[in-house]
Amino acid sequence: MKTQLTLTAALLCAALPVFAADAPKEKTKADAKAVAAAAPDRDSANALAGLDAGTGLKAQLFAAEPLLLSPSNVEVDHLGRIWVCEVVNYRGRKGSRPEGDRIIVLEDTDGDGKADKQIVFYQGTDIDSALGICVLPSLDGKSTKVIVSCAPNVFIFTDTDGDLKSDKKELLFTKVGQPQHDHSTHAFVFGPDGKLYWNFGNTGKGISDKDGNPIVDLAGNTVNDGGKPYRQGMAFRCNPDGSQLEVLGHNFRNNYEVSVDSFGTLWQSDNDDDGNKSVRINYVMEFGNYGYVDELTGAGWSTAWKKANEKTKVSDDEKPRYHWHLDDPGVMPTMLVTGAGSPTGIAIYEGDLLPAPFRNQVIHCDAGPNVVRAYPAKTSGAGYTASIAPVLTGTRDKWFRPADVCVAPDGSLIVADWYDPGVGGHAMGDLTRGRIFRVTVPGAEKYTVPKLDLTTPAGAVAALKSPNLTARYLGYTALKASGAKGEAELVKLFKSDNARHRARALWLLAQLPNGKTHLAGALKDKDADIRITALRAARRYNLDAHAATVQLISDSSPAVRRECAIALRHSKASEAPALWTKLAQQYDGKDRWYLEALGLAADRNEAATFAAWQAASGANWNTPAGRDIVWRSRTPAAAPLLSKLVLDAKTSTEDKARFLRALDFIPKCKEKDDALAAIALGAL
Repeated sequence: MKTQLTLTAALLCAALPVFAADAPKEKTKADAKAVAAAAPDRDSANALAGLDAGTGLKAQLFAAEPLLLSPSNVEVDHLGRIWVCEVVNYRGRKGSRPEGDRIIVLEDTDGDGKADKQIVFYQGTDIDSALGICVLPSLDGKSTKVIVSCAPNVFIFTDTDGDLKSDKKELLFTKVGQPQHDHSTHAFVFGPDGKLYWNFGNTGKGISDKDGNPIVDLAGNTVNDGGKPYRQGMAFRCNPDGSQLEVLGHNFRNNYEVSVDSFGTLWQSDNDDDGNKSVRINYVMEFGNYGYVDELTGAGWSTAWKKANEKTKVSDDEKPRYHWHLDDPGVMPTMLVTGAGSPTGIAIYEGDLLPAPFRNQVIHCDAGPNVVRAYPAKTSGAGYTASIAPVLTGTRDKWFRPADVCVAPDGSLIVADWYDPGVGGHAMGDLTRGRIFRVTVPGAEKYTVPKLDLTTPAGAVAALKSPNLTARYLGYTALKASGAKGEAELVKLFKSDNARHRARALWLLAQLPNGKTHLAGALKDKDADIRITALRAARRYNLDAHAATVQLISDSSPAVRRECAIALRHSKASEAPALWTKLAQQYDGKDRWYLEALGLAADRNEAATFAAWQAASGANWNTPAGRDIVWRSRTPAAAPLLSKLVLDAKTSTEDKARFLRALDFIPKCKEKDDALAAIALGAL
């Protein structure tokens, strides 16, 4: 769980939901009386009475103790069964269950919305405090692979005979994070492109393969947090066998879980340094730096915060700006700050059972304030803005600690409740309880699971349309295996009016022998999200992404042009500087997302791209957009322009400070030395 709030094992008084980490461990008589008095209220029969569901929603108790204890992460398979990482041996409680923690499977066999069957898939001390589970069944239903994240390892357990018991254990990755730490390796999810997505927090440190060899990513970097170039927590993409790993974002504190929508867009939360009201929800622009620590030095945010407060008291409202180094060039913006909290599991809801405000939105758990929320997002230039809509809130029961959320095959939500007076943070107050809630709508209390027919292309497409990730995985796998036989059904799906279904079809159509033909039409689609998906597919499957970028370079959508910029990153094409310049000329001087995309696109090619832009701009470079481009550039040629901006009498004090700061990001060179000397002389 999270370090935001902690509780020692002894203090279980219902009136005090959280306690300091240094609270005494010995149980007093007063504590024991408080526990005894509170115990009847903690009975699972009263679980729903403590919660409030969001507008138009209804909550049901799907499972509770003794059927399960303290779930840290869950997955719902295509049959509606819930797979649970059941944690008892957590930190100070390690050894409480000598046989080890468990992966269990819960099933509702009669469809009444309540689990009535439990199977232990695996138990062992090697999975104590597991933080992630991903279920990948075979097409014939005879075997299932289960990826379990339990630092320092990522395991693949395989049920080879369909009895829901693990028969084989293998390593996928190792040396991934600190054991028994909540900021380590988190859950894997299957993406619409056939890849696996996952992340770790800032105790992840690095990744090694199953043989212990450090991983080198597709950008040629050894994956560790040493600052060359990556720092702190990271988000990843890789093949199902772990190969072709990419670092998709870095410099997070504790990005607890990642989610990916049908267009291939990544979303996740990140926990602040505890108590600073800076928990954030991020759209993860691929390859971005998210600013938890100073990119250059690794210093924490409080260094600049304390320095600023030495001059004049800075409002606490400004903390998120300092906390995530948002004033530094090269740091991605924050989509939404939710305040204090302990963020945990996250999912994208792409079903249609829940009311419209929740559809196609991020659904997220925050165990600190006892809430599951949706974050309705709107496109804003090359990025997004978002608001907050409650899904399930522990209004009266502050032991409600939502740890994870998933989408069931019928479109209902499954919420795992750690149920504890604290939220982890290296302490566990209760070992005897745990709950699973189902969030649905009135009238849909019966838990029905659509049957899948994966033997025909039409049946596989039906599975691909499911709101449930495991069903979509099976649909994708069946259609990928069918090749050209499934093309007609995929084309039919691509012509539907559901953009997310269309995107799922496009990922598969792009992999057919005539994939370029399908992409050609999609690149001209009226829907910007489909054009984005087409460009991403061209990159992913090596289908002449350069030509697609050229075609979209002047697209009307800033978000599409953002993807063009990302596609140009590390490009060796001779036209890359000219294309970058075209993108830069379309920057409006306001959109930080777009500006940072330009910065990513120039990586390893800064000198050529900046020179091309200078040549095109001539004497007209000193505009709001031009000043931002100079500020974001890291080439020596930008240094003299930065000094001019600092010395310009028309430059505001605030802008002078940011232009000076930008010089820190230019490598040591004569141009930089001359610029600093000119500024020093000008200040005399």
